[in-house]
Amino acid sequence: MAVFLTKESKILVQGMTGVEGMRHTLRMLAAGTDVVGGVNPRKAGRTVRFDVPRSPAGLGTAHRSVPVFGSVRDGVEATGADVSVVFVPPAFARAAVEEAADAGTGLVVVITEGIPVHDAVAFRAHAAERGTRVVGPNCPGLITPGQSNAGIIPADIAGPGPIGLVSKSGTLTYQLMHDLRDIGFSTCVGIGGDPVVGTSHIDCLAAFQDDPDTELVVLIGEIGGDAEERAAAFVRDHVTKPVVGYVAGFTAPEGRTMGHAGAIVSGSSGTARAKKEALETAGVPVGDTPTETARLVRARLNTPTRSP
Repeated sequence: MAVFLTKESKILVQGMTGVEGMRHTLRMLAAGTDVVGGVNPRKAGRTVRFDVPRSPAGLGTAHRSVPVFGSVRDGVEATGADVSVVFVPPAFARAAVEEAADAGTGLVVVITEGIPVHDAVAFRAHAAERGTRVVGPNCPGLITPGQSNAGIIPADIAGPGPIGLVSKSGTLTYQLMHDLRDIGFSTCVGIGGDPVVGTSHIDCLAAFQDDPDTELVVLIGEIGGDAEERAAAFVRDHVTKPVVGYVAGFTAPEGRTMGHAGAIVSGSSGTARAKKEALETAGVPVGDTPTETARLVRARLNTPTRSP
């Protein structure tokens, strides 16, 4: 029950020794993720000790030592890592992603926000040439509950189950996971809301369509661009599983950037209403709120509403 990320995934963290890298590496380890190393050329050869909580309640800890490598290639050769999670500053993100792709990692998850669009265009093309999938940038990453967590998604808000989720918004990813926690998820992918991202709604829809254990897909979009309209066309032509949608931004004023760098409306293009209409025309029911979206999911799965 997984796409892109499984319990077999071995993860390197580029920027692990920074403040955010340390915090979220600990959270990934606590979720059972197989973090096999960090990458920092200035701290190569060192080992970082993490006190990993033994339970969500924090009762007791287990000590875990994670080696730091001077390059992604060194880490891959020493550990067999096949995933990299990027926590480096925006100015160094392009080099980090290209280094990971050149080292042969099959998946690079870019958490960093504020990356220039031309850098994102460049590293996406570079990674594609080498057969590496990029998730992000400016995203929360992805989680396969009970198996692995690559990024910053809280691991304790939902368990495994039959729902696949793809979302531009990290916050809405967390909310839908929490609202549907009693049903559970196969994999949740936060693709990011920047104008240029490495993995699209369509990429995730195709993967969930092929995953035998994903029974329904939740698609979360937002204003700006035409990704949701293209996803609607893909659902109409290629997806046989039920899809339920939500589009954030119905109250956004025209012509103003809202939240994510890609969330801007120009005239009638990219509005939440236009996206909702495209999805519903393709047979995807769209909730007006996250709570209503969760109710639509329950109705399609014939699952009763959870008591507060």
